[in-house]
Amino acid sequence: MTTDLAAYAAERGVKYFMISFTDLFGGQRAKLVPAQAIADMQADGAGFAGFATWLDMTPAHPDMLAVPDPDSVTQLPWNPEVAWVAANPVMEGEDVAQAPRNVLRRLIEEAASEGLHVKTGVEAEYFLLTPDGNALSDPYDTAEKPCYDQQAVMRRYDVVREICDYMLDLGWGPYQNDHEDANGQFEMNWEFDDVLVTADRHSFFKFMTKSIAEKHGFRATFMPKPIEGLTGNGAHLHISVWDAPGAESKVNVFADDNMELGLSEKGRNFLGGIMKHATAMAAITNPTVNSYKRINAPRTSSGATWAPNTVTWTSNNRTHMVRVPGPGRFELRLPDGAANPYLLQAVTLAAGLDGVRTKADPGKRHEIDMYAEGHKVRGAPQLPLNMLDAIRAYDRNKVLKAAMGEEFSQAFIKMKTKEWNSFVSHFSRWEKENTLDI
Repeated sequence: MTTDLAAYAAERGVKYFMISFTDLFGGQRAKLVPAQAIADMQADGAGFAGFATWLDMTPAHPDMLAVPDPDSVTQLPWNPEVAWVAANPVMEGEDVAQAPRNVLRRLIEEAASEGLHVKTGVEAEYFLLTPDGNALSDPYDTAEKPCYDQQAVMRRYDVVREICDYMLDLGWGPYQNDHEDANGQFEMNWEFDDVLVTADRHSFFKFMTKSIAEKHGFRATFMPKPIEGLTGNGAHLHISVWDAPGAESKVNVFADDNMELGLSEKGRNFLGGIMKHATAMAAITNPTVNSYKRINAPRTSSGATWAPNTVTWTSNNRTHMVRVPGPGRFELRLPDGAANPYLLQAVTLAAGLDGVRTKADPGKRHEIDMYAEGHKVRGAPQLPLNMLDAIRAYDRNKVLKAAMGEEFSQAFIKMKTKEWNSFVSHFSRWEKENTLDI
């Protein structure tokens, strides 16, 4: 653990710190602070005008101070003179309740008070495009089924290797990289960890991937559905709960060899909470207009979207919203690449904790191919068809809103509704093509 950022800078030759926080829309905001000034910033925080970011504030609000969390400090492997550090927004001595990292920190404390320490791993998918974002970076990446394409991944070896080397240097434990199911799409996996560590690393991974792509003359995007007809970017979450944090943990609370699929009663209850709140969770796990081009997509050119559209769970079957691929954990396949790294973890904790408290039943397990036989499932909720439906589902869910925090929920609903209204006021080519002659 790092406690003194000034000493960290002196030891490692760091000249600047990026004091960074993530706003409601997942935008990463930062100030570049000289190492000579970091001691004061560590004590008091760097000042920001919250209204200038996607937070529900006005120009009249006091300064928002982003107080760096030294445990998160990460020296940029591609520019060692700079270190990134996640920060917790504070205003007039109090945590900013709507700030995503603060929402997550509060829920982590709640879970810990009940003896639950959540660990997660995230599967972050991204596309490599030309700098203008209009075409794939690799014109030869044209296979109908490009997943795991050996030649295609090697044509982007320089980018993938550089990112993976940096994760190795940072001690993240990366263990596999592949070309994903869409042309131009890649996925890189690293070891699971405590939920706040994973959120910080997810945030940094997006920053690092975009930076390295730019260095090589490309553009990396985590947009849920950047190219029509191709598989979209997911951010699948693998979830387990332990008896203690970090290296102190000895017992996986979700594991029970005597239970179906090796998932304990508490694990089933946590899963039950996710199933119960899934339609409302979508507002956060799938937070953009574009998100609903992924989870409600027609069949892609590869033959499957690999995304859910119904609230169902299964064993080791990738056509459902949740799968249990092995004992003691499960995979939530709902989130996409636009999900805010901190809110994604927070809403998972909020839903799961409610499930444990209420002893929620996840319902019937289905083993069918949902893409081919999903019509046979009766009574399973459908996921929202668009962002407005998701916002409304979240607004109706009083339990989830309270768990995430009323101040956060009010700000989130207000800002996302404003975003939706901006979208529907936009005039598109489709409207003219389909209604000009009516």
